[in-house]
Amino acid sequence: MENLTRPRLDADRCTGCGLCLDVCPSDALALENGTITLSREGCFGCDHCAAVCPAGAITIDSVSTGNLTLATVETGGRWLPFGEFDTALLVRLLYSRRSCRSFTEEPVEKAVLEDLARIGTMAPSGTNSQRWSFTIVPSRQALLDYGQLIGRFYERLNRLAANPAARLFSRLFMRDRLGHYYRRYHAQVEDALRQFSQAGRDKLFHGATAAILVGTEPGASCPREDALLAAQNITLAAHAMGIGTCLIGFAVEAMRRDRSIQRSLGIPGTEDIHTVIALGKPAVAYLRPAGRKPAKIRYAFPSKT
Repeated sequence: MENLTRPRLDADRCTGCGLCLDVCPSDALALENGTITLSREGCFGCDHCAAVCPAGAITIDSVSTGNLTLATVETGGRWLPFGEFDTALLVRLLYSRRSCRSFTEEPVEKAVLEDLARIGTMAPSGTNSQRWSFTIVPSRQALLDYGQLIGRFYERLNRLAANPAARLFSRLFMRDRLGHYYRRYHAQVEDALRQFSQAGRDKLFHGATAAILVGTEPGASCPREDALLAAQNITLAAHAMGIGTCLIGFAVEAMRRDRSIQRSLGIPGTEDIHTVIALGKPAVAYLRPAGRKPAKIRYAFPSKT
């Protein structure tokens, strides 16, 4: 285990209650002669042992609750016990959050954007790797410059997709990926590019004034899942703060296929961007929640072999 991840144990404080053993997912702790000790390698720094210890006898240097302190939200720094939040209020937030595609010109404060990134880190991550990165595009002009890079990628892709020979090659050797794009997206993207060049209408970011790009550094065990969980945290918190959000899949795809866009934003090439969240003050108010398709629910009873 890394030195910063290795728990530091204070034998003088330890009461031998054993609560830390119950919550350690890697069985890295043990009780010897009534005092906590390290039993094996494998701690991945989840900090559950420190969080449950009534005597404050465990510290993990790689993490700190101070990293969760927000500039625009007062949390009190207290853990919320199971069952003590209003479930109806939580569900109301969940079904009220919608993708926003109509924003005012009012900017989102930088302190709010930074707090939203910190809120993203409160999500779970595979093996507690916490290998997120959050790149903030802080202004409308910066977002337009970013959008120009995305637009140039789709201009090139649309020219390629409009070529019948290229589509034939794709059908024969690339599982018809270019043909699928041509049939599904070409006309839509062509119209969006034309509207932006002729009328300045932003069909990519919908007039948002900022964005947060959620990526992962190398070493994450579930990078895409980690980023999407962080993004969900951000979108829900943003709604509660009075900010609209919209996930921009076209931007993610462009950056995945053209790494020069990533370099233009100062993002290291070792990182992967999984989610682009457009943000801004909403210019729309709904009268009721939007509907959803019915949930597909099943029970599983594995067959015995």
